[in-house]
Amino acid sequence: QVLLAESGGGLVQAGGSLRLSCAASGSIFSMNVMGWYRQAPGKQRDLVATVTSGGRTNYADSVKGRFTISRDNAKNTVYLQMNSLKPEDTAVYYCNYQGGPYAAWGRGTQVTVSS
Repeated sequence: QVLLAESGGGLVQAGGSLRLSCAASGSIFSMNVMGWYRQAPGKQRDLVATVTSGGRTNYADSVKGRFTISRDNAKNTVYLQMNSLKPEDTAVYYCNYQGGPYAAWGRGTQVTVSS
């Protein structure tokens, strides 16, 4: 079993920045993928960015150039640095882990960007 603990959401004005963190604990496999997804009200949950334990990253087109995903393997923690935030980035952001036989979701953290 893998548990995820997210932090860092909040309210920010358009153009501002936020940093999300997600720490994984439990049965962590050395080869894994961690990432962030988001879900706005009335919409499906969509990929934001992922990073493998080897450092390979993948981003949604809508956040390329504005968001940066990174990780600290020693701490089993993934980060999402969000810059130049837009009102359309408003959503609940969920951390995700996939490794070995385990997949896990965090509880989500609200990000609200005011115009």
